[in-house]
Amino acid sequence: MRSAVTSQPGMKSYYGKAQMEVAVAGVSGSVEASLYEGDSRSGRYEMLSGHWVTGKGQVVVSSRFLERTSTRLGDTVRVTYEKETANLRFVGESFDTSGSRLEIHADTADFKSAEPSTFLVETESGVSADEYARKVAAVVQPLGGEATTGSESGQDGVILIMAAMAVLFTLMLISVAGLGVLNSVVLDTRERIHDLGVCKAIGMTPRQTLSLVLASVTVIGGLIGVPAGYALHGLVMPVMGHAVGRVQARRGCLG
Repeated sequence: MRSAVTSQPGMKSYYGKAQMEVAVAGVSGSVEASLYEGDSRSGRYEMLSGHWVTGKGQVVVSSRFLERTSTRLGDTVRVTYEKETANLRFVGESFDTSGSRLEIHADTADFKSAEPSTFLVETESGVSADEYARKVAAVVQPLGGEATTGSESGQDGVILIMAAMAVLFTLMLISVAGLGVLNSVVLDTRERIHDLGVCKAIGMTPRQTLSLVLASVTVIGGLIGVPAGYALHGLVMPVMGHAVGRVQARRGCLG
């Protein structure tokens, strides 16, 4: 299958991927491992810190993995696949939400018995991915394999929907916040009718009275509300992030 992929004209780059269960020192039960052959940077996860796997002896994990194992970048972990054992160094922290199940990303060179089950290909500019896949499929189908194209339009559509929902949610929050401020101003004004009457009696114009009300709102909302909002944001967002995990992002072309 590797020969079928590399022998077709129009290939720009490719990498192989193998998925298997491994044992990791300090973690009970098996851990899902994604092992990559070749330059897999085009399909890497988004990184929070460090870098993606670039060679032998390296491993990339999620924040959940580091927290659960009380490790950090630069530490070394022992990984066992079948009868092979490798000491891998944490080089990157990935941005993903793989659920409660732990996952690691490493290089196939660390385990001689690991063979890619999938090859992901990026075609050259102007080369039809569908045509390329048909040529590869004609070679690998007799061997029990298949070749399909992966379109990014579906991912773009999902991202567009998520962005639209985020904008709508933001507008709703702004509207609710504005109505809340308006409600507070109206109630405060009604409670201060006597004070405003005194201000008008001593000669304040309607514009001056309005400026007085707006000044009090600005002091409360600007000097107190804004710093309090920033402080609350700094406290709430990390808690939410730890509660729901992190978003998994991948980019691929042909699998």
